[in-house]
Amino acid sequence: MTELTYREAVRGAIRNAMQADERVFLMGEDVGRYGGCYAVSKGLLEEFGPDRIRDTPLSESAFTGAGIGAAMGGMLPIVEVMTCNFSLLSLDQIMNNAATIRHMSGGQFHVPVVIRMATGGGRQLAAQHSHSLEGWYAHIPGIRVLAPATVEDAAGMLGPALEDPDPVLIFENALLYNDTGEVGEAVSVDIDHAAIRREGSDLSLVTYGGSLGKSLAAAEELAGHGISTEVIDLRVLRPLDEDTVLASVAKTRRCLIVDEGWRSGSISAEIMARLVEQGFWNLDAPLARVCSEEVPIPYAKHLEDAALPSVEKIVAAGRAVMGH
Repeated sequence: MTELTYREAVRGAIRNAMQADERVFLMGEDVGRYGGCYAVSKGLLEEFGPDRIRDTPLSESAFTGAGIGAAMGGMLPIVEVMTCNFSLLSLDQIMNNAATIRHMSGGQFHVPVVIRMATGGGRQLAAQHSHSLEGWYAHIPGIRVLAPATVEDAAGMLGPALEDPDPVLIFENALLYNDTGEVGEAVSVDIDHAAIRREGSDLSLVTYGGSLGKSLAAAEELAGHGISTEVIDLRVLRPLDEDTVLASVAKTRRCLIVDEGWRSGSISAEIMARLVEQGFWNLDAPLARVCSEEVPIPYAKHLEDAALPSVEKIVAAGRAVMGH
């Protein structure tokens, strides 16, 4: 086992994939000479050269489209979009091309492209660079949406994602890049199922990505109030592993969802709807959720903190679900 930062785990996963298969290459804004906006690709240009670590013009639609074309041509591109708000410029390529080509070609073509992007607030990057849009992408058939919340998942999700014949989007919460954890050699992670990060019997706490650490901290605090909390890390936002969530709620009979996305039309809303559709008779209390406030994320630190989910908000919501 080796202790790595989340950033080093992602870099190592890219390096391992490129060493294992010469068809793999990385492309995006500033991924080469600059080493990536979050220093994820630092050093890879010197190691693999400009043919495989490709700096692109500042046109998300153009280089995402080029990645899709390369994937159709037999390559295994990793496309880095600097932050998820910039991915809106490539949304047409992702939704109308990458997600639909296998269907529209009658299965003749696959698009094995992996698109990575930073997501989430908490860095004082204000309203235009603090989005959590992974729930939007989870709405689209034809793609897989991953949200690695741990160093191990950051290290182990890329390999299986590149093996998927269809497009995979990986959302890396930018606040996690400095987190550390132990990772084994040649780690490979299941990209089909959620993970139970903490066992519990009173309350199911469902979350993903940058909210996992807050949820685990809240579960520890709730234990001090006599509430045994089971923490589920979704990991895969599309397709949702609803079976794991339903099984947990059948055991605890109560559920709280923590989602950094905005409340309206969020992934938390989808989970709540599925629980009502398929697990209503297992519930002993109304469903609850903690999301970001319905405002553009503020720049001022105290206002940004107030807008995002926090341990205090999660604890308060958990106690309310339990009737405390």
